Amino acid sequence: MLKDKFQNIQFLLASQSPRRQELLKGLGIDFEIVKVSSDETYPSTLQREKITEHISKNKTKAFSGLKKNQILITADTLVWLEGQILEKPKDAKDAFQMIRNLSGKTHQVYTSVTITAITKSITFSDKTDVAFDEFSDEEISFYIENFKPFDKAGAYGIQDWLGYAKIKGINGCYYNVMGLPLQKLYKVLTSEF
Repeated sequence: MLKDKFQNIQFLLASQSPRRQELLKGLGIDFEIVKVSSDETYPSTLQREKITEHISKNKTKAFSGLKKNQILITADTLVWLEGQILEKPKDAKDAFQMIRNLSGKTHQVYTSVTITAITKSITFSDKTDVAFDEFSDEEISFYIENFKPFDKAGAYGIQDWLGYAKIKGINGCYYNVMGLPLQKLYKVLTSEF
C-alpha cells in the first residue's frame, strides 16, 4: 500500500534502534538507516511529550542534505512515572532501581515522531498507559541479567520477558511502547504526504 503511494520516494530512518527498524519494516516501507548526532538535552521546563517532541525535532535539524525525493523519519521515546522521566539506565544498579519504581504502578510511555520532506515537516506524539504487576527483587535481577535492558527508556522492553510476565494491561498503542506509534505514523504518511 505505502510502496505504491511512495514508489519514487526514498525513506530515511534516523534511528539505530533495532525495534524501530523492525516496526517500520512491518509497515511495508523500504528505508535506509542514517546516523544523526544531535543534542538530546532539553529545557527543564518541558514535560512529557514536549520533551520527546523537542528531541525528535532536534534530530531532524541535525540531518543535512535532504533531497527532493526523500522523507526523513526521526523519533524519541520516554517513560514517565509520577512526574519523573525515566531515561535509559546508566548501569545495572540504575536499571534495578527504575524497574523497582515501576513495580505495581501504571506509567506512561510517550513517543514523538517527526516526518520531514523538503516542502513540509510534521511532528506528532502518542501516549500509552502501561500497568505493571508487582516485581520481586529476584525477578528484577533475573530480567536485568538475561535481557540487559540498558538501551531502553525505563529499563524494559514490552516485547520481552518483563512485558510477557508482568504487564497487567495497556491503554493505547502497543507499538508506541516499542518506540514507534505505527497507526498514527501510517495515518500521517497517507493523509499528509
